[in-house]
Amino acid sequence: MAKSKKNGFVKSAIKIFIASVLLYMLGTIIIVLLFKYVNPNVTSFVNERAESDYYGLLKTTDIQKKWISIDKMSLYLPLAAVASEDQKFFEHFGFDIEQIGKAIDQNKKGRRVRGASTITQQLAKNIFLNSQKSFVRKAFEGYYTILIELFWSKERILEVYLNSAELGQNIFGVEVASWYYFNRSASSLKEAESALLIACLPNPIRYRVKNPSTFMINRRNRIMRQMDFIGGKTFIKNELGLN
Repeated sequence: MAKSKKNGFVKSAIKIFIASVLLYMLGTIIIVLLFKYVNPNVTSFVNERAESDYYGLLKTTDIQKKWISIDKMSLYLPLAAVASEDQKFFEHFGFDIEQIGKAIDQNKKGRRVRGASTITQQLAKNIFLNSQKSFVRKAFEGYYTILIELFWSKERILEVYLNSAELGQNIFGVEVASWYYFNRSASSLKEAESALLIACLPNPIRYRVKNPSTFMINRRNRIMRQMDFIGGKTFIKNELGLN
């Protein structure tokens, strides 16, 4: 009798666990589908910054007010993002297997830790997760990456990414950043300005767009060369269908 009760408890626990997982999956699918059409007002990454008060007072309302659609922003911005962050963006399904292999190889050899996150992975982290580094977070990042790639277009992924990326202290999104750094909309940025803005993405607090260091200038120039290398504005127009 005791064994029967124990087996019944285990079965019930398994059923509850499975039901919870299915409910979680359903909820996340609904949210990802919602953000396919509705611009996220505040991302989890912004909330994390505000809760930790890492920078001081964080005005999350600026994110919503300064949203700019990808067909309105300068084409140099998505071009610079792809050239700098993820040149196989339009080819992969959220994961760059080749870069992941290289990162694992270099890290095993004890060299400087190499990142291999794609734009979609970075977006999944920015929108739904946080900046903490752990295997659990990476697992959830992979899960959301798959959902985003499954339900969103590449154009939508780039649009949300560029509107939610952290580009300086308390600055999120290219429109807010463009007004702050260049005193004009992201729709009118030139090639060098776009490349400089994207150049700060590895560490937007350390790498400053205003009064850029020699490192930032060199990084901007490298990004510009890569922008030309992958095909320039013609390439990004064709890939986004913005002809």
